[in-house]
Amino acid sequence: MLKMMGRLCFAHKTALAPMVRVGTLPMRLLALDYGADIVYCEVRMDIYTHTCHISVHLNTVDFVAPDERVMFRTCSKEKGRVVFQMGTADPERALVVAKLVENDVAAVDVNMGCPKEYSTKGGMGSALLSDPEKIEAILSTLVNGISKPVTCKIRILSTLEDTVNLVKRIEKTGVAAIAVHGRMKEERPRHPVHCDYIQAVAESVSIPVIANGGSSDIVKTFEDIEKFRAAAGASSVMLARAAMWNPSIFRQQGALSVEEVMEDYIRYVSDTTAAYFIRSVSLLCMSVFCMSVLCSEVFGMTDFYNKTKAELEARKAALQTNGDQTEQPTHEDDLITMPVRFERRDYPPQITPKMYLLEWSRKEKLDQPVYETEQRTQDRAFQSTVIIDNKKYRSALWEKSKKFAEQAAAIVCLRTLGLPEGRIGEEHSGLVNKRKRDDKKCAALDDSDIWGIILCRQPFIKKKNKKQ
Repeated sequence: MLKMMGRLCFAHKTALAPMVRVGTLPMRLLALDYGADIVYCEVRMDIYTHTCHISVHLNTVDFVAPDERVMFRTCSKEKGRVVFQMGTADPERALVVAKLVENDVAAVDVNMGCPKEYSTKGGMGSALLSDPEKIEAILSTLVNGISKPVTCKIRILSTLEDTVNLVKRIEKTGVAAIAVHGRMKEERPRHPVHCDYIQAVAESVSIPVIANGGSSDIVKTFEDIEKFRAAAGASSVMLARAAMWNPSIFRQQGALSVEEVMEDYIRYVSDTTAAYFIRSVSLLCMSVFCMSVLCSEVFGMTDFYNKTKAELEARKAALQTNGDQTEQPTHEDDLITMPVRFERRDYPPQITPKMYLLEWSRKEKLDQPVYETEQRTQDRAFQSTVIIDNKKYRSALWEKSKKFAEQAAAIVCLRTLGLPEGRIGEEHSGLVNKRKRDDKKCAALDDSDIWGIILCRQPFIKKKNKKQ
């Protein structure tokens, strides 16, 4: 009984469906503002998400992958109403992801309807529909393993009988609700939605059934949402394309103009993202726009943009000033770790931390550094350990390449020993003056002469027209 208290209810609700590249935080917040009861994030694959770490970034909570991609971003405003949808074919890995996110979401959903190859080739999405034993294993593991409600989203099978039999098996796992897209995995939006299948499902189970797939056939206005629910005999309705075209379809008072919606959307983008760029979103029909240009020249929101940018910069500065010192080394036996990452842009061309560490070892008459690198199977990321003077140094962060992982290990060693590493702007140490493979022209350049090095390495750059 205690587990049921405060749980998200899926009966008599309208929901924003999970949509790839659309269901981001700004879109979800917009849908909630306009009247949606529940919002689903875009599907996140467990193979990329289970190694994430949590980072409180400005006014959001970010789940960040080892390669620094933000896999999922949320905030307190949607905490009690956001459903995290994952793509998975592995019960144990699914549980790892669910436990990672459960404190910041209202429920966890398993995608069993995506027909795209990137899902099905890994046994995820609609590929699960032909493996009911695996469906049961995944859902049972999640239901028994986390405190939040577990749901799933399926497509209908080729026959009504098979569809009903499947959802009955799903119900027995203890899920809180089932969302049913009323199309088979081979069908696309141009095909009519099978409301009769959804109705049969709703009549065969006692848990809430959420009808999905009616955007083009039935739902074009707020009033149509109820028509779709009635036609499908479902408890609730989930909207994808209708909401993508205009999320204010959730407004009981009627939809707003696309221009008004776009302005509201931009405000959320500015307030919930650290970067000032937004990517193509079907709702806005945008490619890549600079936020400052978009706000000022397109929507006349210059003051808003400047104010929001200043607030974000202030929050960022406060976090950097007051935050804990995350780059302090951690000692464990003979291994020293530190969460650092190699950023190529922080170093001059041809200058790297590994070079500085090698030259220092030669100067101290030590054996040259030895690097031991491993690759993680789930995301192919790399982590390297450098051994020097009988001590081991390693970055706690995984890198996208073997070379970067070795550079990160070298940085940990250099910073622990208080040695220069060759960063741009660092006081000249004389430890590394030039690379042996440089030609004579390059060798004459000072380490800080970045443009000279670049031009030396690219002798075929055409000279600009003197008349210009």
